[in-house]
Amino acid sequence: MRKFYQETIFNNNGNSDVSTTSNEKNLELGIVQLLNELLKKNEIVEIKESLKILLNNKNNKINGNHNISQDDIEKVINSYSLERTKYYIKKIIKSITEIKTTNYNDINLNRWKDYDDIITDSLWVLGKRDNSGAHNGQYWGNFVPQIPNQLMKRYTKKGDWILDPFLGSGTTLIEARKLGRNAIGIELQEEVAQIAQNTINTEKNLYNVKTTVKIGDSSKLDFKQILAEENIDKVQFVIMHPPYWDIIKFSENTEDLSNSKTLDDFLYKIGQITDNSLSILEANRFFILVISDKYYEGEWIPLAFLTMQEILKRKCILKSIIVKNFEETKGKMNQKELWRYRALVGGFYIFKHEYIFLFQKK
Repeated sequence: MRKFYQETIFNNNGNSDVSTTSNEKNLELGIVQLLNELLKKNEIVEIKESLKILLNNKNNKINGNHNISQDDIEKVINSYSLERTKYYIKKIIKSITEIKTTNYNDINLNRWKDYDDIITDSLWVLGKRDNSGAHNGQYWGNFVPQIPNQLMKRYTKKGDWILDPFLGSGTTLIEARKLGRNAIGIELQEEVAQIAQNTINTEKNLYNVKTTVKIGDSSKLDFKQILAEENIDKVQFVIMHPPYWDIIKFSENTEDLSNSKTLDDFLYKIGQITDNSLSILEANRFFILVISDKYYEGEWIPLAFLTMQEILKRKCILKSIIVKNFEETKGKMNQKELWRYRALVGGFYIFKHEYIFLFQKK
């Protein structure tokens, strides 16, 4: 989005009196003052000429953090009536002076065009995995940091508490630190949990948030007791990225979901973990499941949708289904030609996607 930074205050004759400042608040007040002066005018041509000078004045310095969309200014200039012109000016003033958010994120809806980085489509074609900061892609089965990053920005506020019942390498907790969210991660394997904790601790904690790692089975741990230790009674967001049944064996532990003997066993355990997680999730807040399907003896098993149905038996509604691409997993690394051959022989298609299910607790 093209941004326009205004440091020019117009007088009643439409001339410009250029004053520069590094103080964003003064800049903000100057823009509002200018637009309010224009609202007093009753000549549409005079208003538009003032705004054209504003756009074209080469003395205007583009700096600072406050911004106005150039498109918004041009919308005023291209309006056909005085009433519409003033309507658009008032909208710009409102976007500067008022903050409108939901109860579950920090997005200022009065300036929604500023959030180009937030995806709102249901198809996510993500490029290379984000390996910035403490992230690394060495752990089998971990998900790309862009997923929790997007979802936390969309469905949490700074200072909220997040639960990840499948900690793994700690991706969610690393992103929580980056974004200023508190988080609790549960990991079944003690060794994996310790590695994750060490990794998470290398991420800068600029917002002074808590990132707590607990060892245990998410279907059996007393989540309420864990929250009591943090002096809270609810979390505001849950994100689950469980094993995709037995596609990858993560341990020899019989409680490990990847060691479920049957599909029914897997779904039953998912249900237990969901019940435990929902018991501490605040009402009307969001619950995320990231999962894919699998093949078994030549048959496509719709694991993702069967798991979705298991969660829908609980007190939550389905808000969205997102399809996210993936190009190369560790299990298929440098084996593209082999998998293409297998697909041709076996009559199947190679998995290039996974699902992100978005639920809301009733």
